[in-house]
Amino acid sequence: MTEKLPYPTVVDILSALVARPSVNPMGGEADLSICFEGRVSDWLVDFFRSIGATYERLEVSPGRDNVIARYESPGADFTILLDAHQDTVPVAGMTISPFEPKVADGRLYGRGACDVKGGMAAMLFAFRRLVQETPAGAANVVLSCTCDEEATITGITDLVSYWSVGTRRTKLLCTPPDVAVIAEPTGLDVVVAHRGVTRFKIRTKGRACHSSDPTQGINAIYRMAKLVSALEEYSQNLALTVEAHPLCGSATLSVGKINGGTSVNIVPDECVIEVDRRVTPGEDGGRVVADIREFLSSRLSFDFEFDPPWIECGALTDANNTVLANAVLECVAAVDGPHAVVGVPYGTHASQTCAAGVPSIVFGPGSIQQAHTKDEFIDIAQLEKAAEVYFQLCTRSVTTADRSV
Repeated sequence: MTEKLPYPTVVDILSALVARPSVNPMGGEADLSICFEGRVSDWLVDFFRSIGATYERLEVSPGRDNVIARYESPGADFTILLDAHQDTVPVAGMTISPFEPKVADGRLYGRGACDVKGGMAAMLFAFRRLVQETPAGAANVVLSCTCDEEATITGITDLVSYWSVGTRRTKLLCTPPDVAVIAEPTGLDVVVAHRGVTRFKIRTKGRACHSSDPTQGINAIYRMAKLVSALEEYSQNLALTVEAHPLCGSATLSVGKINGGTSVNIVPDECVIEVDRRVTPGEDGGRVVADIREFLSSRLSFDFEFDPPWIECGALTDANNTVLANAVLECVAAVDGPHAVVGVPYGTHASQTCAAGVPSIVFGPGSIQQAHTKDEFIDIAQLEKAAEVYFQLCTRSVTTADRSV
């Protein structure tokens, strides 16, 4: 008698992932009982062990690990990297039970169902088929389940170092893959370009005094108000100074957070803002902070301070991924009809693999409109089709044209 397969369907796999909290605290206070990726990492190790796959669990930071597995195809010399992140955004404000996966009306509900445990489940389902069926002509496949995508991208940064700086931390990915496919909710379209992001803090300093006589102090919030006004001018000029990308639009700047003062009856001696600067493919992300600093210096008469960026993530360029994108589109067309190559304004792990010299695209089930929402869900039909696409991509014969990427 054939032993019953655990988690026989892709829906079963996704349900198991959703049921295991892996909330990224995003630098704020959080309920530690649901935070970090440990539960999902434990489950992934059990999953790979149960199917007889070669895997490794690699610590990125205390309590946060990348889990990678490798399928070695007999005679193959072409390697595909499939990547999906383990973490999710927080659950505050959700109107459904975040960790009790529910199937209704052709959808599966729960935190991470769309972003991006759905894509991970589809990749895991396809990977298991490779291990069990050993199809002729398949590529070698590395499946990476990375940590900390939603905040500071430490997982993918660590992953690309496995081959890019000769760390030899793992035997499963000590040389670069030939191509990379990153799971995100793309509605089964193929993302070939997206913007990158640099995030940093700017501080204004003042001198505290009693608010009954504010002339005795220097108000850091007033200074910051002038600085923010200058940043608004800078952001409006970006459309004139930075060429827009035809697929993912213009460069942008946004001030997303401000904090200053300790009490209403004290003139504040410090104010801090957090800035989000989106860069376009081809733009020099390393220059953006210096450009902003020069612009502000030309318009303000007081000093200000920049903290080092806590995230610098480049853009995904479409300069070298056309062949890979076309191969994915062919696989999609076979299961769901024609789809398109697109660009998006948000960032993904593909920018990191691309920067490490690997032609990369972004592809997965679900709609970005459902990511991070109060009632997050994924369409099950798309989930199943994505699993088939991942499998077909990994099993198609690698032609001379495919190698031209």
